[in-house]
Amino acid sequence: MLKLFIGNKAYSSWSMRGWLAVKQSGLPFEEVTVPLYNEEWNRLREGDEFAPSQGKVPILWEDEIVVWDSLAIIDWLADKVGRDTFWPQDEAARAMARSMAAEMHSSYQNLRRELPMNVRRQFPTPELKPEVLQEIGRVLSLWAQARARYGGTGKFLFGDYCAADIMFAPVATRLVTYSVPLPGFAATYVEALYTHPCVRQWIEDAQDESWTIEQFEKVQA
Repeated sequence: MLKLFIGNKAYSSWSMRGWLAVKQSGLPFEEVTVPLYNEEWNRLREGDEFAPSQGKVPILWEDEIVVWDSLAIIDWLADKVGRDTFWPQDEAARAMARSMAAEMHSSYQNLRRELPMNVRRQFPTPELKPEVLQEIGRVLSLWAQARARYGGTGKFLFGDYCAADIMFAPVATRLVTYSVPLPGFAATYVEALYTHPCVRQWIEDAQDESWTIEQFEKVQA
């Protein structure tokens, strides 16, 4: 059986992506939570069995196979269960979905740093720096383009829930946590994500965690 190592559900955005990907695959898996920054986390980072990953979560493990990095996990699972499980069937839509997922994977450092994930809290809207507003604007622009071109009558970016939604789900939680004002189409999309059974389960599970990391429990100065 697959084994997925993740960080705290309240705080770990990359873990959320990896977990949502495995849930989307439909494959059975064992979930192992390693709380961020405690002794168990340090042991994971130093353990030889996960040396290539340097202990970064999520880590997907099957026998001798170790897959780390959420986008790599999506790719590996898609090879295992079929790419249509994760990507739109239409070629043009699939190209855009892949590009958006890759951009999410490699970009938005200001948004990540200034608005850290915490799905258990909701803060008043903070004063957002210009570079953060620019990145939020880029995200909303991509969402609008995907919905306009390929959303059709579905609720998600490309109609049906896919890997692009998995990659952007943690961003949606950040926008909610920090009460970022959203145009109507984006608010509707965020609501669709929050009502997806897997996203809802992740957020509900986070409420039951006992761990607290103080640096993520307040608006960043």
